[in-house]
Amino acid sequence: MLELVAKHLADTGKQGLIFAYDEAQNLADHAQKEQYPLSLLLDVFQSIQRKNIPFMLVLVGLPTLFPKLVEARAYTERMFNVVTLDRLNQVDSKKAILEPISKAGCPVTFSKDTVQRIYDISGGYPYFIQFLCREIYDVWLQKIAEGQTPSVPTDELVRKLDTDFFSGRWSRVTDRQRDLLGVVAQLDTCESEFTVNEVVVKAKEVLAHPFTASHVNQMFSSLSDAGIVFKNRHGKYSFAVPLLSGFIKRQLNIP
Repeated sequence: MLELVAKHLADTGKQGLIFAYDEAQNLADHAQKEQYPLSLLLDVFQSIQRKNIPFMLVLVGLPTLFPKLVEARAYTERMFNVVTLDRLNQVDSKKAILEPISKAGCPVTFSKDTVQRIYDISGGYPYFIQFLCREIYDVWLQKIAEGQTPSVPTDELVRKLDTDFFSGRWSRVTDRQRDLLGVVAQLDTCESEFTVNEVVVKAKEVLAHPFTASHVNQMFSSLSDAGIVFKNRHGKYSFAVPLLSGFIKRQLNIP
């Protein structure tokens, strides 16, 4: 079908087609059900590439996406150009917060203190900036309409972020896995990367019943399947979701 479309596309003078999919980390094969949507997608577009058909596949998702692609098909690394969108610095975060309001001529704008508060809560991650700005904007419009002085409801925002973004993932984690994640959340490098050995050492410090390296490896494998952690290119582990350590500490009452 795609080859037929390509033939007709050539007659239109168009350069090609882009197939773009968000949340692509949710793509997965299910061998037990004999369903292989991820492998099928990769096989099809590898064939397309070999035939020089001008179709581009763009997949966007959490950091677990690329390891999952490589696991499905070893040749995947040669198919894709990987671009990582990391957290924004303070200057770019300020632009992301203020420029959309300015360009749209919105009736509400944010003070320097509010911008700083949004940056601190979001950690500079674009999704969280978007989420927080929308919530604050809605609250401020309501308060202004009621004749009240608007302010940033920090505690309410954090609770809503926990409920809307983190809680679904947390509900899939067992009690013992939560103990493990609590240990990880107390590492100085928890928001960047960490090793099994670092987790084992920290567990001996903070738990009455610590973990062995074998146990940590097994649970990291399960947590990787659940989209909580992933093994990065340096052979170390990272949280698949930014700012997860703060959520874990709030859930487990870790200072």
